[in-house]
Amino acid sequence: MSDLSTAALADAPADVAAVVSRLYVYPVKSCAGVRVEQAILLDTGLEFDRAWMVVDGKGEFLTQRELPRMALIRPQLKHFEMILRAPGMLALHIALDQVEAPSRVRLWDDEVAAYDMGPIAAQWFTDFLGVPARLVRFDPDHKRISSLHWTGGIEALNQFSDGYPVLLISEASLAQFNEKLMAKGFAAVGMERFRPNIVLGDAVDGLELMAHDEDRLDLLQIATEQGDVQLKPVKPCPRCPIPNIDPATALSSAEVGDTLQSYRQDARVNGAVTFGMNAIVLHGIGHLLRVGQRVGASYRFE
Repeated sequence: MSDLSTAALADAPADVAAVVSRLYVYPVKSCAGVRVEQAILLDTGLEFDRAWMVVDGKGEFLTQRELPRMALIRPQLKHFEMILRAPGMLALHIALDQVEAPSRVRLWDDEVAAYDMGPIAAQWFTDFLGVPARLVRFDPDHKRISSLHWTGGIEALNQFSDGYPVLLISEASLAQFNEKLMAKGFAAVGMERFRPNIVLGDAVDGLELMAHDEDRLDLLQIATEQGDVQLKPVKPCPRCPIPNIDPATALSSAEVGDTLQSYRQDARVNGAVTFGMNAIVLHGIGHLLRVGQRVGASYRFE
């Protein structure tokens, strides 16, 4: 890939011109996200994204699928620590530069090297979730590689995400979804339900994004102060029941999943319901992504 300058990106022909409208980091897998104005891009995705995970006594990962109350655990990244808050609990402070014992944990079919975060964190999660639980941190020396089938043989790394470094969704996709949801008599939902990392919005002087344009894009180039970031969408994101969970209450209801089922069955993943695109990082590791940065992209033709 060539390294285009920021000026070249602004002038380059593109089918889609957009901006980064929102950025989200999810420090602890399956807990609430943190909306940020900027984030460093690593080869594994946004810095601190899914760097920690909650596991049971056997080292198997825990998620909102089984424990919806995880949605109520709200991380905050502040200076040199992560602060975790949850209803009825004192705040738990986790140093960003400290770990305890080495550990091995399981995420889907992967056995992953990690570090246990110690007994205080374990007791905090056990007390709030009501099941034996421990907090672990991804071992940065461990290489967890995304599916080579979907990346076209490119070795894309990720930490405790479900399988890819970055999830992209457009504001237009959410707007269309909410139109369908409200037509059924339900209230609109927020982007937080779908847990993206990068949200794409229309550029002021650019081409309008259509709903699910992210499904059809070949390469995204984001203009940063350090040069261009290049992201490649590689796999539609199949949806589990987590979007049914209200992140404010942890209560689940079926209207979100039922509405997706009505129009988002995707032949590319054997008819699974999808929303958003998983992407890998081709260029720009170490660059600072900011809300408002310009994005250029062209459609993929197969």
